[in-house]
Amino acid sequence: MHTLRLLRAAHNESVWLRRQKRYNYRQTMESVEDMPELLFVEHFRLNKSTFRRLCNDLRVHTSLRGSKEIPLKIKVLTALNFLATGSYQRIVGVSQNLTQRTTSRCVRQVVDALNHPTLMSKWIQFPQTVQERSLIKEEFQRKYNLPGVIGCIDCTHIAIVKPSEEEHAFYNRKGYHSLNVQMVCDHNLKIMNINAKFGGATHDSHIWSSSLVEPYMRHLHESGEHVWLLGDSGYPQRPWLMTPILNAPHGSREELYTTRHVQARTCIERCFGLLKTRWRCLLRDRVLHYHPKVASKITLACCVLHNISLHAHLPAPSDIPVTTVDDNDDSSTQTTQSTTTENRNELIRGRAMLNYLISRL
Repeated sequence: MHTLRLLRAAHNESVWLRRQKRYNYRQTMESVEDMPELLFVEHFRLNKSTFRRLCNDLRVHTSLRGSKEIPLKIKVLTALNFLATGSYQRIVGVSQNLTQRTTSRCVRQVVDALNHPTLMSKWIQFPQTVQERSLIKEEFQRKYNLPGVIGCIDCTHIAIVKPSEEEHAFYNRKGYHSLNVQMVCDHNLKIMNINAKFGGATHDSHIWSSSLVEPYMRHLHESGEHVWLLGDSGYPQRPWLMTPILNAPHGSREELYTTRHVQARTCIERCFGLLKTRWRCLLRDRVLHYHPKVASKITLACCVLHNISLHAHLPAPSDIPVTTVDDNDDSSTQTTQSTTTENRNELIRGRAMLNYLISRL
């Protein structure tokens, strides 16, 4: 019995020493001033001033709090490092001298905080006023010589592990499980709208018809405002959504329109490339080992951080991949049109608006 007490006491002392070592290390990490700025950006993707403002916003607007053992700054640094590297949590935790369980808890708490409605509405917002939409239209007109454009829309796949429920809804036609995430961005690659609720088997056009931005664009058109989004051929032609003209005659106005359409729509492809390179946990070869709902929250958190980085004018990572259509399964396929009278009428009106746009080129 005496020997057991001695062994228990030795074990408790060993545990206490490990915890004390981790606590002391965290205390040294709390002062980010000691880390060179370039190294800080490399590890956490934000500069120090932006990081401090983010911590303050999380403290003021969300329920995220630190503790004596793990200050709020350490939680945020741990989450940023995980999102930026896409490394397994145990590896990230070792870099902060945290256990795997503690790392997982920190990542989830910070991701939940970044999904707070206050932060989401602050950083991801579709243009609400005529003035805001006019500024975006002017930039698309200036850069790509296309009038009326207020954004580009497309979907990208975020790889996840095989879910235990409704597995078929997440298995995409590329042969892996994913979320099919719809985004709308402006000319500066700022994300203005995101829908991360659907699995990889869902068609782009279905996500579009189920999103909040579709009725909003419809309302703008019905109010007499001639503005539209640019989408690929996987989307239905509508008066408020312009798609390319396939096999347009050479030298025609239709070919000119399609050329400018394709050039302008590279914004969304470059947006995907920058987002996934800066926050590498979203890359195809990383695979999020989470339930789809948690993976959706992680995707939204990365989009918030993407816009924060753009607002801070942070330079893009040096290893942005060449844009490809690999993530977008449906870019080369025509959407399946419904045969309802309402959709036929909208298609006719959409083609009429497309002809009007072409006539203005």
